[in-house]
Amino acid sequence: MSVWAARRFWKEARVVEGAGGHGVHLDEKSVRTPAKAELVVPTRQLAEAIAAEWDAQAGVIQPATMPLTRAANVTIDRVGQQRDAVAAMLAEYGGSDLLCYRADAPEGLAAWQAQAWDPLLEWAESVFSVRLKITRGVMPVKQDPATLNRLHDATRLLDNWALTAFHDLVSLSGSLIIGFAALRKIAPAETLWQASRIDETWQQEQWGQDEEAQAAAERKRCDFLDAMRFHDLSRGRDVQAQACQNRPPHPISSTKT
Repeated sequence: MSVWAARRFWKEARVVEGAGGHGVHLDEKSVRTPAKAELVVPTRQLAEAIAAEWDAQAGVIQPATMPLTRAANVTIDRVGQQRDAVAAMLAEYGGSDLLCYRADAPEGLAAWQAQAWDPLLEWAESVFSVRLKITRGVMPVKQDPATLNRLHDATRLLDNWALTAFHDLVSLSGSLIIGFAALRKIAPAETLWQASRIDETWQQEQWGQDEEAQAAAERKRCDFLDAMRFHDLSRGRDVQAQACQNRPPHPISSTKT
């Protein structure tokens, strides 16, 4: 039986500082990743937040309520072992970035997209010296290879902890530029998430939305905010104790690591 199916066996989760960083102990036993590596993180702030996730467990361990632990596991077991492949995969989002695909109708939706997305593309141009091409309707647009190379280079500069957060910020929003804007604090994470949901929000306002779709959207929002919190804590920033209140449960997520 994996640790994720186990019941709480410890009295206290605490942070232990060592030469390689900050670990978490459950009583006298160190927390380890699914690959059996010791879970050691770069900052006390992140370690304390992970310890709080373990302390909050009662009865059967619920990994869906431990996003920071899961992200640390991914960083150590996966990203640390294949960072070049992860960076290359994420950089590919630049070739089909959400911000470049605009509606040709209705006019209100197109105007809303332009208001929210044009400033982000202009910011990216000023920071990365890239000019992403915009298309309308369903026709794809081919981006300049030099532009994509610059975005790839910027992605490769991220350390493993930032790259883990960046993975969720980009894949959930569908935008490499939104991911970079989040890491660089160009706008609050909530604002950037809402910018990535303009198309869905427009459809919801026109046609309504069922409860299942609303729960799925809220789970993604929480995951996006969790990724931002993980990044900030890995930088040693003090952030709020919980990124997302009233988190809908992940279906079939009890074994996710």
